[in-house]
Amino acid sequence: MVNKCKNQPYLMLMQTSRVIQERIRDDMTKNNLSITEFSVLEVLFHKGIQTIQQIGKSILVSSGSMTYVIDKLEQKGLLKRTACPEDRRVIHVVLTDDGFELMKKIMPEHEEFIDYIFDSLNTSEVENLVLLLKKINEKIEK
Repeated sequence: MVNKCKNQPYLMLMQTSRVIQERIRDDMTKNNLSITEFSVLEVLFHKGIQTIQQIGKSILVSSGSMTYVIDKLEQKGLLKRTACPEDRRVIHVVLTDDGFELMKKIMPEHEEFIDYIFDSLNTSEVENLVLLLKKINEKIEK
């Protein structure tokens, strides 16, 4: 028997993603941030100094869009650009003290929300979900 997709997995994935993103967007609006701005700050908060390309790859945003978002966050005083001493073509991005303090304030509530949405799954279910999503992602990236 041929396995036919009836769109249910796709629809559930898209619906779940939309609901999660809406909630995060609402939470970030309270902090005067877009989801993309928050995502950039989150990468820098967890990984430290990064290049614009590294951030873009982490959050799946094009470099042109990244420049715009970085500009906005720099204007807000939440991050700064610094030249790489070894390679003048490379620009590093790092949180400012204000950016770090904002993320220290935001992250506990954000992490609590993420824990909440997955706490109905046991450890095995979480591992299976991650494996299944990776499997789908790998097929798309081929």
